[in-house]
Order: sequence, then structure tokens, then C-alpha cells
Amino acid sequence: MMLDRRTLVLAGLAAGLVGAHPALAALRPRGGEGWIDVRHFGAKGDGRTIDTPAINRAIDHVAERGGGTVYFPPGTYACFTIRLKSRITLHLENGATILAAAPGESKGYDLAEPNPWDQYQDFGHSHWRNSLIWGENLHDIAIEGQGLIWGKGLGRGDGKDDWLKDPNGPGTGNKAIALKSCRNVTLRDFKLLEGGWFALLATGVDNLTIDNILCDTNRDGFDIDCCRNVRVTNCTVNSPYDDAICPKSSYALGEARITENVMIANCLVTGNYQIGSVLDGSWRKMPADFAPLIHGRIKFGTETNGGFRNITISNCTFEDSRGLAFQTVDGGVVEDVTVSNITMRGIVNAPIFLRLGRRMRGPPGRPIGTMRRILIQNVSSSGANPLPSVIAGLGGHPIEDLKLSDLHLHHVGGAPAAMAALRPEENELGYPEATMFGDLPATGFFIRHARGVELSNVEIAVARPDPRPALHLDDVADIDLFRVGVPAGARAVTMRNVTNLRSFGCRTITDRTIPGPTNGRL
Repeated sequence: MMLDRRTLVLAGLAAGLVGAHPALAALRPRGGEGWIDVRHFGAKGDGRTIDTPAINRAIDHVAERGGGTVYFPPGTYACFTIRLKSRITLHLENGATILAAAPGESKGYDLAEPNPWDQYQDFGHSHWRNSLIWGENLHDIAIEGQGLIWGKGLGRGDGKDDWLKDPNGPGTGNKAIALKSCRNVTLRDFKLLEGGWFALLATGVDNLTIDNILCDTNRDGFDIDCCRNVRVTNCTVNSPYDDAICPKSSYALGEARITENVMIANCLVTGNYQIGSVLDGSWRKMPADFAPLIHGRIKFGTETNGGFRNITISNCTFEDSRGLAFQTVDGGVVEDVTVSNITMRGIVNAPIFLRLGRRMRGPPGRPIGTMRRILIQNVSSSGANPLPSVIAGLGGHPIEDLKLSDLHLHHVGGAPAAMAALRPEENELGYPEATMFGDLPATGFFIRHARGVELSNVEIAVARPDPRPALHLDDVADIDLFRVGVPAGARAVTMRNVTNLRSFGCRTITDRTIPGPTNGRL
């Protein structure tokens, strides 16, 4: 006898035996009780039908029951905005794709909500609802599974999408996943392709786990803004046009909220593969002339109203990207940072960039920030472009208590002789980037306005002879150089206003203590 679905469910409920009959079991996804299949709410998964209403009905249904899993079986679910709720897990089965649809004349994504603080950060960081998936003031949520989130119909927010009249206009979406003021969030195992302006924007999210995500995207990968207790592990992020993993501390929530207790481990970041080629396994490089545009790095900043505290980065690989950057330019702190076991190859600017500046993009009255207690060890970099690593504070506001140990920094070298005599401008208000000072008079480190610096077991190497010294020190106090190696035939150090320098155990620098202040060469 043939039974329709309604008859089966009613019969099962009456008997308390839902799932006992094979026909009833077929109505549930494989996860069992608490799992709801989006197809049972009308989703087609054919790649043409807009499935958003059905998916949001499924989410509402599960939320009303107290929580559970919304299940996406194999198929392509064309969507506009999916609205998360507390105690909801989205599970994307292998072969399931949530596809961001292209907005039309009368349909599209949720409108960007008003934000009275949007003058202090760019449009993308100030709004969340104009996204493929968003949630606000939620708890205990997750997105997981072996499926794909493809932001094909999302804009980049920079006016470079020729199919969008207004890159941030009504009905457009520019983020794959946006979360605001949430807690207890897990993102795990799925893939992200073409995530728009941000593949993930998490603002004010506490207890956030991002694990085993493959992100192949056309702007930022993961922006982690004003968040606490964050774990980013085992991820691969290819982001040629913007940054890969990018903690921030903006004023988007109306307060200077610090980003703290963050661990980034076992990740690969790169910016030199064609979008989609990492996901499909072909790993096709960008054209050679794309090199000046490469991003794809781990960067803390630039939005830094609150700053960063208690940060660890370990066992990460940078390939054909910009280098590791810590910046505070809007009054926030950077303190208690440990970086270890990093490999870099083909860095297009500075392998390490630390900047304390005074852009002060935020409400008036904030003091200039601080940067202190930073430990960087066990770093191997090869084939970096001519810029050295940069440590740059401000006059009267030095970067403090910095230890750099067990580093091998290999650069392409070959700079012209005139570069060794450069005296770069301070550029106190400039956008913080390793290139902000132009060419620099050092091969290994350019250090200006710093105090309490220790370099131990550091080797500077060049592929081609370079006339610049390995280290250029300007307004540096209390610096120790222990077993610092420099290229053969190169000058080791040039100094301007250096106080209390000690060198010992170096092959080409005599053991000495220089009380200073000193100008000169070693």
C-alpha cells in the first residue's frame, strides 16, 4: 500500500515511532533526530530556483524546536540572504553548494542596516546584513560539512564588478558570511569560493573556532574584528587581491573593543594563485605582472581602535604573498604577542612589518597606541623582494620590548648603491603598509623609534650583492645583537641616534658596548 508523506508522519507520531518504519526513516537526513532537510521545506537545489525562502523556513522551524541541524543534501541552492538563528547548525553535505545569486531589479540581498559609527571604518566593516549568510546577537551556531559556499553573485565592494551598477547599492551583497555580536561559533570543514569583499566578517564574536576551511577568494579571507577567544587552525586561504587572515579592532560596534586571545596555527596563506585553482587542485599561478598586487598574508590591522592582546601565531606558511604585519595606527594596543615556526617564500615586500602610527581614525581624544612585548622566533624566509623587514614606531612613541630570534631572512638583493644613503620620511599619517616609506637603506631590518630590541641567531642573506647594510637603526635604545650574520662583504649596521647598543658573538661585528647616543657604522 502506498502511503503519502503526511500519513506516514502522522502515523509515526501517533505511535511514537518516528523513524522506525523504513519509509519514515527516509524522510529524515542521515544525521537522525534533530536534523531537518531543506528539501522538506521546498528547496529545489537545482541551481536556478531561489531557495532562500525554503531555507529560512527550515531555520525558523528548527529554532522554534529549540535548535538542531539544517541539512543541505547534494545540490546547488541558489540563494539571497540566509538568516541564522541561535542553536542552529548548517550542515553542507559533500556535493552541496550554497550559491550566491546575482541580484535583479526587484530581488536581492537584505539591505545594509544603519550604523552611526560607519564614519570610522570602511563600508564593508560597518554593515553585516547585506550578506549571503548573516547572524546578529546569536549564540551556539555552526556551519560545517564538506560542501561549498560560492559567492558568485556577491560584489567585491570596490567598483570592479562590471555587472553591478552600484557595488554597495540596495539589494547587493558583499560578504559570504557576516556575524555580529555572537558567541560560541564554529565554522569547520567546508569550502569557500569567491566570498566577495569578505569571505567571513566576524565582528564582536566571542568563542570563535575556524577549522579546516579551504578559502579561495577574490578579496579578504577571514576578517576577525573586535573578537575574543578565537582559534583559526588548519586553513588554506588564497586571496590574491586582499589579505588572507586579517584580525582587526574597528569602531564598528561603537566602542574601542580589543581583539584578544587569538591563536592562528597550521595555516597556509598565499596571494598568487588564480581564484578557484586552489579549490580544484590545479594551483595555477597568477600572471607574472600581477606581482605588485599580491596580498594573501596574515595582517593585524589596519583598523585598530581597540588593538590586539594575547596573540599566538605558529606553524604557518606564507607563499607568494606579503609578509606578517602587526599595526596600530588608531590608538589601540598591540601587546603580548608570540610568533613561532613560520616559513615564507616569495614575499613581495617586507617579511615582517611592525608599525605604530597615528592615523587616529576614530572618535577624537584617543591617545596614540602602544606596541610592546612581541616575540618572533623560528622564521625562515627566502626570495623576498628588496624591502627589508620594517619596525617603525613614532618619535616619542617607540615600539618596545621586541625579541627576534632564530631567523633566516633571504632577499633577492641587487639594490642600487644610492639606496644605502636614503633617509626615509616619517610619514606619520600614512596608510600603514611596508611600502609606505618607499625604498629603504637596509637589506635585513630597518628599525626606527624602538626600545628594548634583541636580535639573536639572525642571519641576513642576499641572492645578489647589495650595497646596503644588513641593519639600519634610527632612534633605537637598548638593543642587543647576538650572533647576527650578514652577507659577505656587506656592512653590518648603520646607526643614527642609537643608545646603549651591545654586540657579542657576531662574525663580522666586534663584541662591544656603545652607550651612545651614537651615529656611525659597524
